[in-house]
Amino acid sequence: MIGKLILVLSVAPLVAVLGCLLVRRPRFCEGLNLVASAVSFACAVPLPFLVDGRETLFWNDYVIVDRAAAWIVLCTSIVYFLASIYAIGYMRLLREDERLYRFYALFAGFGLTTLVGPLMNNIGIYWIAIELTTLVSTFLVAFERVAESMEAAWKYIMVVSAGISLALLGTVLFYWNGTFVLGPTYHMTWRTLMDAAPQMNPVLTNLAFLLVLVGYGTKVGLAPMHSWLPDAHSESPAPVSAMLSGALLNTAMIGIVRFLAITRASDLGDLPALILVAFGTLSLLIGALFIVRQQGIKRLMAYSSIEHMGVVALGFGFGGTLGVAGALYHMLNHSLNKSLMFFGAGNVMRAYGTKEIPDIGGVGRFFPTQGALWLGGAIAITGAPPFGLFLSEFTIMRAGLRPSFSWAVYAMAALLIVIFIGFMNHFRTMYYSPVQAGAAPSVKLSAWCTVPMWLSFLPLLVLGLWWPSGVWNYLTSIAQYLSPGLP
Repeated sequence: MIGKLILVLSVAPLVAVLGCLLVRRPRFCEGLNLVASAVSFACAVPLPFLVDGRETLFWNDYVIVDRAAAWIVLCTSIVYFLASIYAIGYMRLLREDERLYRFYALFAGFGLTTLVGPLMNNIGIYWIAIELTTLVSTFLVAFERVAESMEAAWKYIMVVSAGISLALLGTVLFYWNGTFVLGPTYHMTWRTLMDAAPQMNPVLTNLAFLLVLVGYGTKVGLAPMHSWLPDAHSESPAPVSAMLSGALLNTAMIGIVRFLAITRASDLGDLPALILVAFGTLSLLIGALFIVRQQGIKRLMAYSSIEHMGVVALGFGFGGTLGVAGALYHMLNHSLNKSLMFFGAGNVMRAYGTKEIPDIGGVGRFFPTQGALWLGGAIAITGAPPFGLFLSEFTIMRAGLRPSFSWAVYAMAALLIVIFIGFMNHFRTMYYSPVQAGAAPSVKLSAWCTVPMWLSFLPLLVLGLWWPSGVWNYLTSIAQYLSPGLP
């Protein structure tokens, strides 16, 4: 059953890619991509219920479906589905019907690569999958073909490719380290390396992990490797920005987490986790500083992504049941919340014809429904109650309250307060500042632009009011696998 679901989940966006390239009719392509995303989502939803505590391997052990992979695939499929709904309304506003078939072919391809990436069991094939996400998404970043988006696309592919090259070097070092235990040739699976980790050279393991962390951390957007992210997120079409933030970053983060599990199995002490915690804290600091002074509406959301990937890195770095479970729960909530925020940003940007926060005013008055949802999302994205991100951040902070990491918890608490004040100040400007002459919105937003905001907001609220015990048990079982030896 699991194998069939994985096959259908992967084939659906592939069919959409081929169908869009063959038919090339805009309405057909947007519908086909929406169906493909719905099918992928429908296949991803039952996966966590079907996967037990053991790994399930397919296709000569190249594909792994364990609880961690099922969780990341679920998060990704949610964003792909919501973004596909929103794309129908948003992309029609661009009036690019002649090129829409290319957009939806690339968009479905992007969905495909982010869905299959977490399922790769071979560390070399996983690297290829992450590189494919870069190649496909670069064209989406540059889709609007203005100077800013072209520059952002070039910066994205150059910076991320440099980082991925370091990840490849780290992957090679992990493999080489394994040869001293397993012989000159062996299957480069996650489980093989974890089993061999206690006998592997500790110096090589630490060096390989550092390279992998910097490499895949570039893809995740951890500071100081984050320079591509604000440009790419802000210059992409809004549904692409949602995918970059809510899906792609999770797909890259799970690779870091699996390599961290190998170092923990090696019993190398706190050094690898401490490095990850340092990157996470720096990401929070950079996010806070730039959020406070930001003037671009989508760049504001982009720096928020850097901040939240820092929070996730802290959770996995702290480790243990609370740290890992909190980080995984944060991934789900962030995927929902950041989709909502980019949908709202896309609506406001198109309605007002500007990306600049000072030029936007009276959002709540002109768009009462979308404005209320977007404001609720802004409160949620700062980690304020009663939304899901508050629960996940609080759980992560509890995980770090031990001598080796307590400094990071205090830094996290202080920076989250700064971020809340800065974010709310920007939304005060957009909602309550007087509307400048001639700056009133001139675009009417369709239901395609509103429905996915509701579908993001409602579960985000429910997950903040109620953390189901079944979800907690599921996430703690992942913690026992990814964080061995920690309570």
